[in-house]
Amino acid sequence: MKKYIKSTLLMLCGLALFTACSDDNGSNPVLEEPTAFVLNPSPLENVTVDLAKSSTITLTCSQPNYGFPAATTYNVWIATEADMSNKVYFEVNSKTPTLDLDAATLASTLTDLMVAHGKTEEDFPMTLEVYFQAEAVMTATTGDVIETTRIKSNVVSLKHVNLEFSLPPVQTPETLYVVGNFCGWDWGKCVSMAQVWGAPEVLWHLVYIDDSGIKFNTNTAWDGGEVGFAGITIDPESELGDEIVDGGGNIASSKPGWYLMIVKCNVVGRDIEYTVTFNKPEVWLMGTVTPKADWSEKEEGCMFEIPTTADGEFVSPEFTNNADPSSGVRAYVKIPTFDWWKSEFIVGLDGKKISYRGTGDDQTRVEGNAGQKLYLNFSTDTGEIK
Repeated sequence: MKKYIKSTLLMLCGLALFTACSDDNGSNPVLEEPTAFVLNPSPLENVTVDLAKSSTITLTCSQPNYGFPAATTYNVWIATEADMSNKVYFEVNSKTPTLDLDAATLASTLTDLMVAHGKTEEDFPMTLEVYFQAEAVMTATTGDVIETTRIKSNVVSLKHVNLEFSLPPVQTPETLYVVGNFCGWDWGKCVSMAQVWGAPEVLWHLVYIDDSGIKFNTNTAWDGGEVGFAGITIDPESELGDEIVDGGGNIASSKPGWYLMIVKCNVVGRDIEYTVTFNKPEVWLMGTVTPKADWSEKEEGCMFEIPTTADGEFVSPEFTNNADPSSGVRAYVKIPTFDWWKSEFIVGLDGKKISYRGTGDDQTRVEGNAGQKLYLNFSTDTGEIK
């Protein structure tokens, strides 16, 4: 079938001008709906290709039979099944019929493909037959594609591709971001969990959990990586774990309120498993401002008041003493099996922002005087001494 394209349409689409061509519509070029697009067999088809020792794998093709030379963008689909049933898209964005595939990227793509089909790192290295199918589409000078011109080629293969495991090690996240009703489900207002000093795989935060629940993610986005109720294991040692329920896929509570949420991340294969502890939301004052000033954990009379609402403040008891300049005002939550200072924090280092020690060095000291209190809002990660 032929479609006659007038000069004005060519101008609107921004197509490249073409050299002289003649057809049955006078001076107007004729766009043929493409029916033929050939990917050439590779000269490496029957030889061993070691991706670890290669820089580029080059494929060549012909331009689809559009009826005239046209600006065209070429990409590739790759697979390890001859029928392309497990194909994945490999972006090349070549503007010529010569497609240079970066060997390192091809190796990581194939490794990802094999892992997705049940292979483990122990199964590598391996030798595969790898199948390729090119895809072409006409493009305008603006870079926009003309979808009606998209076409796929025949399939060719490299019969002996040596593949080493080519994925980076899976790392536990440095932070997890928590979103929920407490921040209007807005990732721009979410809170960031802090790491425990000396145990970067353990993260914590005070979180208000109601019957609509929360989710967490390694990114501040609804990108498919968010973790809900089905994605966690509740630590059986949790003080309040029996209150946590499935809230329509979210991590919800049958007794809305504040929780000290502790997430332990564990790498299993290429996945991260999350074991979550839900404990009482206890925040403690520490240091020379306390009555005893002897640095004992959970000193009597030093626990903060716990608010009843998501926007409420945790309020410390009055400071009994002025803070010693060498120690300052200190506050912490108690993570089971860890010393108090491994989960300490303070305000005043960056305005009203709560500053968590995390895995960093000892924090700069903050002054405080007898009679003052420390106020903390963990839904906004802000606070002040007054």
